[in-house]
Amino acid sequence: KRLVDDDVKARLRKTDQRGLARRSLRVVQELTSRISSTDIPGVLDQLGERFMPPAPGADGKPAKPSEARWPIDVLLATSMISVGVDVGRLALMCCVGQPKTTAEYIQSTSRVGRDKGGPGLVVTIYNWARPRDLSHYETFEHYHATFYRHVEALSVTPFSSRALDRGLTALFVSLVRHAGKPGWNPNTGAQIVDVNAAVIDELVEAVAARAADVGSNVDAEDEVRRMLTFRLDRWKAQQGVVGVQLGYKEDAGTIKGLLHEPTLGTWDEFSCPNSLRETEPTINLIIGDWQHDPALSGAPSFVLGTGEAHRPATDTAEDEEAVGMDQGAVV
Repeated sequence: KRLVDDDVKARLRKTDQRGLARRSLRVVQELTSRISSTDIPGVLDQLGERFMPPAPGADGKPAKPSEARWPIDVLLATSMISVGVDVGRLALMCCVGQPKTTAEYIQSTSRVGRDKGGPGLVVTIYNWARPRDLSHYETFEHYHATFYRHVEALSVTPFSSRALDRGLTALFVSLVRHAGKPGWNPNTGAQIVDVNAAVIDELVEAVAARAADVGSNVDAEDEVRRMLTFRLDRWKAQQGVVGVQLGYKEDAGTIKGLLHEPTLGTWDEFSCPNSLRETEPTINLIIGDWQHDPALSGAPSFVLGTGEAHRPATDTAEDEEAVGMDQGAVV
């Protein structure tokens, strides 16, 4: 921010000496943690604005520059711009140095060129003194032709309880629609799926076997099998409701949806998020007076830095020396 306010503005005032048009910075904005989260939507909307020259006055006099609508000249951004920023006006990005991860590089540089009216251009500037930048420069063409295979693996716990709550239904219904009989794939196919068919049992065992292979919990296989059996029972019960046409997705009130989008309320076994990135709303955590918590009244006291409980007072010099040596060893 200091460089933009000082060095950049000073250089722009002398661009005519290098054969370029003189420019000035009018609007400098930020997408960083220093601005309030309530101001972020306004900055994103301002990013989409283009320069609108002021209309001349009724008397024919030229309008004042202050009456024009000026777009953002410089946007200072952290990694906040890497996700969720979809502004069609952004068409040019200068990437100074190679980001630490390929996933961050892809996310950041894909913010430009999102408008159908024209392509986007990303200029990457490497530092020859950095071995990592130099390596990417030497393999530039091959890396960019295959950079999706270089995306780093995420640290996840497969088939954990919360992951199953969120993703198991969507996974299994997708398998049923595509690996089952042809008539099961359309929206109304949810009504005619035979939950007792042999292919359903095969799919259940396939998912359970996958949980046994990669799951960190030894009971993951049985838990997946139990959860899928419960969902199939609920599926069959909804098929038997008289006068109701069951579909995978609700349609104009004539078709009752088997799956439904999660809301801020309680999720059930057929809540199906559109993305596993969806999370619950923010929860405020209030830390009370823990020193007077009755639940801790029976807890033993500890000495900071030793990890051991307080010892009773000693009566002999030998005991005091032993305690001191023991604490010194812990430290």
